[in-house]
Amino acid sequence: MFTRDDRVHDFVAIGLGPFNLGLACLTAPIDGLDGVFLEAEPDFDWHPGMLLPGSTLQTPFLSDLVTLADPTSPYSFLNYLKESGRLYPFYIRESFYPLRAEFRDYCRWAAGKLDTIRFGHRVTTVEYDDTDAVYLVHALAGAEPTTFRARRLVLGTGTPAYLPEAVRDLGGDAVHSSGYLPAKATLQARRSITVVGSGQSAAEIYYDLLQEMDTHGYELTWITRSPRFFPLEYTKLTLEMTSPEYTDYFHALPADTRDRLSASQKNLYKGINTELINAIFDLLYQRNVTGSCPSRLMTNTALTRARYDATTGTYTLGLRQEEQGRDFTLETQALVLATGYRYEVPPFLGPIADRIVWDDAGRFAVRRNYSIDVTGRGIYVQNAELHTHGFVAPDLGMAAYRNSCIIRELLGREHYPIEKSIAFQEFGAPAGVGA
Repeated sequence: MFTRDDRVHDFVAIGLGPFNLGLACLTAPIDGLDGVFLEAEPDFDWHPGMLLPGSTLQTPFLSDLVTLADPTSPYSFLNYLKESGRLYPFYIRESFYPLRAEFRDYCRWAAGKLDTIRFGHRVTTVEYDDTDAVYLVHALAGAEPTTFRARRLVLGTGTPAYLPEAVRDLGGDAVHSSGYLPAKATLQARRSITVVGSGQSAAEIYYDLLQEMDTHGYELTWITRSPRFFPLEYTKLTLEMTSPEYTDYFHALPADTRDRLSASQKNLYKGINTELINAIFDLLYQRNVTGSCPSRLMTNTALTRARYDATTGTYTLGLRQEEQGRDFTLETQALVLATGYRYEVPPFLGPIADRIVWDDAGRFAVRRNYSIDVTGRGIYVQNAELHTHGFVAPDLGMAAYRNSCIIRELLGREHYPIEKSIAFQEFGAPAGVGA
């Protein structure tokens, strides 16, 4: 049976991670703005494989779904705590950083209050109807096809797990960090475990496994291509780079300059919490005081190739110490790939590819207002603009700002006041000043 929503919505938002969920919360109280949110999964979830006990966000609770756009919103994290009976315990805890599991629960609480979300709707294709000037969003609700009509789209499909070429189709039960917790017991049953990666996820997994080495008796190795274990830079003048001014500055730079900057700024959003780095060192120190600790940490080491021997259940990793230019191999029985996430253009956009503006590298040419279509006011993106807007793209702290900008575009007016200038520093040369 085919169903069709004949109403023409102001927008259809595809995907429901925290960014589009924030948009759902912020648009809910706006009269005259009609949007619907489609999500393939049956319920909200957020990095379930990395909800390690005690793990926290790397941004304060003010970077929730709504507060930095509307501190009075009923969908705020503080209101969630109040309704959950945990506001005073959170206050007494004296930490700005919510537990990761707590943040997921908060998002589920917010999603449960909204009637604009359609869970279990997997978008299959999007077309454009020139006659009516609307997008046709085709989805499957279970096995039932359905179509939504909208004047505009907001894409929030997220960034899928990334696997380097060397480990694609590797075989065995190697696991990406996104699936760590379900695989943990299997990993710990092996004689050796290797973690590959340089960011917060790699560090959390390594520390989690390090704590339980004595119980299970495995060897543990952590390999990173980075020259050191970079801490997340969180000083206040650096945090000013998560600002409208820096976004303006970055977006106006030439594309090759932006790409070069993005490659050099990973420690601004992919670094490791300083407290976690210190906790890892302290635990290694304790283990080595009381006896031998069969663990290795290897920096400047790139994974260049890999193979799996099903007979022995062993991975052989081809590695290269990049500063020395030396190649070597490492054998391990279990492999965790904390190799991050990368944006991929959703296949359902194929039929409207000619309505999208692309850059020379085949990426979305995202305008400053987060639009990517030929009109500059029809399709908007969430967290697909790292190459045009900088490292703030995946930052929870800038999500409410981006949503405020998108809502301004949808309405044609500014509903939530949008900060224009918050930084003390200047990022570019003074305007109107010659050499």
